[in-house]
Amino acid sequence: MPVPWKYLGLAGLAGVAATGVVVARRRRAQRDYDPDELRERLHRRLAEAEGEKGEATESLGEPGGARA
Repeated sequence: MPVPWKYLGLAGLAGVAATGVVVARRRRAQRDYDPDELRERLHRRLAEAEGEKGEATESLGEPGGARA
């Protein structure tokens, strides 16, 4: 039985096209930020993370201190 090279090639082409669609969708999901906007967003996230960390340590009490 001869190998259906035409169908094998079409299947490969379809696979490459499907991979391209997935990559394009992922790329579109990532927004390009200008450097100032990116810096501001990162600083905001850092401040939020430090605020959450501070709240967690306050609820545990002072490290090394006596508890009432």
